[in-house]
Amino acid sequence: MNLELFVLGTGGMMPLPGRFLTSVLLRREGELFLFDSGEGTQVSLRKLNLKWKKISVIFISHTHADHVTGLPGILMLSSQVERQEPLYIIGPPKIKEYVEMNRKVLDMYINYEIIVKEVTKPGIVYKGDGFSVNAFPLRHTKPCMGYSLIEEERPGVFFPDKAIKSNVPMGPLWSELQNGKDVMLDNGNIVHTSDVIGLPRPGRKVSFVTDTQYFPEISDYVRDSDLLICEGMFKFDLEDSAKDKKHMTSSQAAKLTADAGGIKRMGLIHYSPRYTKYDLSGLLEEAKSIFPDTFLTRDGQQIDIPYGE
Repeated sequence: MNLELFVLGTGGMMPLPGRFLTSVLLRREGELFLFDSGEGTQVSLRKLNLKWKKISVIFISHTHADHVTGLPGILMLSSQVERQEPLYIIGPPKIKEYVEMNRKVLDMYINYEIIVKEVTKPGIVYKGDGFSVNAFPLRHTKPCMGYSLIEEERPGVFFPDKAIKSNVPMGPLWSELQNGKDVMLDNGNIVHTSDVIGLPRPGRKVSFVTDTQYFPEISDYVRDSDLLICEGMFKFDLEDSAKDKKHMTSSQAAKLTADAGGIKRMGLIHYSPRYTKYDLSGLLEEAKSIFPDTFLTRDGQQIDIPYGE
């Protein structure tokens, strides 16, 4: 099952030429999940030829303008195509008011159901086929949430040689075993799935963290992520400024990643507009000195997230 992440914007505070405001889109076997919707999100979706009508859920970290100003356009755009399924919007307090006020003031034509869910505590906020999305609190200048999409375990590997050794004939009984059902043979013997199938295999986990000051408990929520997208807004020399503004340096992002354990890759995002594209290498160098598997996200980037094995 394919799992891909598309970087729609990487900037913080204000958009720049070639750097839209922070937003990422996760595609899981054709179903789309949008995380934040800064100014310019529609443009990025168009450039990447992504089908916005397949967006099932929009997860909002917080209601600062650089994370939600693209949302009204997405809602209006979705009315230009036939949409039967509801659109879920999940975020912290005030997101419902923001959506309702925009619909009222802009007199939006909406021809589909919008379901807004406000999140005030950690836990599962959305469940789909074979996965769930967990929200967890961050520490910013207003209520803010991080998110992790976590897939369920997959069945273990089926070993045909073990099935043959157990005298299970090839055909429907093999399918039943692969679907987790024990089978009875014509001679009355029972063959258990554990006889022919290996241990369950983990699914994948993708986490999204922005905006927040550093605090060690973030590591507990993002542990074992196959991919963590995490803000690293400033270099180390601006750590005091980051603390005052309740943001993180790239080295702090790397520290929480390294402390978490089990994270395969971490992509920095939400860059300060003070840094040109050439300056960003400094953010990367500081982070890689702590967590080597760090990379810079770039607008328009596509990232495949394979299974662990």
